[in-house]
Amino acid sequence: MGGLSAIKPLVRRHTEIGIFLIAVALVFLFSATSDGKWANVYNIGTILQVTATLGLMTLGVALVIGTGEIDISVGSTFGMGALVYLWLATRIDPAFAVMAATATGCAIGFFNGFLVTRTGTPSLIITLGSLMIFRGIAIALTEGFSFSIPYAARNGWSFSILGGGDFLGFNTAIYWLILLAVVLTVVLKATPFGNRLLAVGGSAESAHSRGVRVDRIKLSAFVICGMLAAFAGSLEAGKLGFADGSMGRLMELQAIASCVLGGCLLAGGRISLAGALAGAFVLSSIQSYLVVMSVRPQWFMLLLGIIVVLAAYGDRSLRQWALKR
Repeated sequence: MGGLSAIKPLVRRHTEIGIFLIAVALVFLFSATSDGKWANVYNIGTILQVTATLGLMTLGVALVIGTGEIDISVGSTFGMGALVYLWLATRIDPAFAVMAATATGCAIGFFNGFLVTRTGTPSLIITLGSLMIFRGIAIALTEGFSFSIPYAARNGWSFSILGGGDFLGFNTAIYWLILLAVVLTVVLKATPFGNRLLAVGGSAESAHSRGVRVDRIKLSAFVICGMLAAFAGSLEAGKLGFADGSMGRLMELQAIASCVLGGCLLAGGRISLAGALAGAFVLSSIQSYLVVMSVRPQWFMLLLGIIVVLAAYGDRSLRQWALKR
């Protein structure tokens, strides 16, 4: 009992502890029940690669959630970033194509943030509309087909470093995730912007009374979110070499679920980037496990949803236990 009592303060201070414990438990469970199909170097590399692109999107969503808002348009922003990248990558240098894709995400994020802050309309409604608008644009642009880059043209350092290659056995998208996660963590923990962002989420009225420009902070969060989603889409397109109008579909729900599992408070004011990334890893691991166990596609979303609900319940139960005196 003494040992468990010592753990309680740690869980209370760090809301992401629950998802880390769940991640460790799932790794052992999946390793023990998959007969080597899940726990091998190739599959772990694939899981980390999926986590990288989902994680980049999750980081942006976490920032928006931190302000007390929500962005459910990131899936379509992801898809738009992929299409812009693929359309330009064979016409100009891939590095500039990624910049253009990221700029597209910036514009979408600005569109969302501007409407939310200027009209006062709930962000759920605004970004739901954006989700449909930009998904419709993506489908119209592709006309039922896909944009692609011939495999023979996917060479050179630019393609390799921007999601199309590996370094030390891992896709380069993983390193981009690590870099940007570190940068954003420093921004949140050690800069006035990070303090103001969480203050806005805690109480926008109180933050405003202290001189914080609430609308500017929220707008900035939406812009960063859009940029990260589009950048993730361009990295995914660089890896696959193709994308269609449906790319990124339902990823917005996975990103939000990752944030919630990772200890981000949907009401705002409290987020954990490390926890959100752990949530993304858990979802990617579950998805991979169901694939290697040959679960029929029509059951995939059902089982994934059930497991996510159970994981969220377990995490919530752990926090409630920690809060008991």
